[in-house]
Amino acid sequence: MVVRIMGEGQVRLADSHLTELNRLDDELLAETESGDEAAFRRTLTALLDKVRELGSPLADDALEPSDLILPSPDASLEEVRALLRDDGLIPG
Repeated sequence: MVVRIMGEGQVRLADSHLTELNRLDDELLAETESGDEAAFRRTLTALLDKVRELGSPLADDALEPSDLILPSPDASLEEVRALLRDDGLIPG
């Protein structure tokens, strides 16, 4: 799957990592609902770091359709709240 981090680019990530990413996504969803800014910031950073760690960056000139689009590292709680669906940023 191809994941885009807004403002950074795309990475290719194996579907087998979705379970691990969904755990962080569930935490992020709970923190946005509670309005816990400090916990939200820690979890957003952890989620994006995990995507970067597990994924392989695509070339800057590669333009592939993104299967997932994640917010930028400096996105506000309100900006992420606007992107969330019922099951978070990552389906499943």
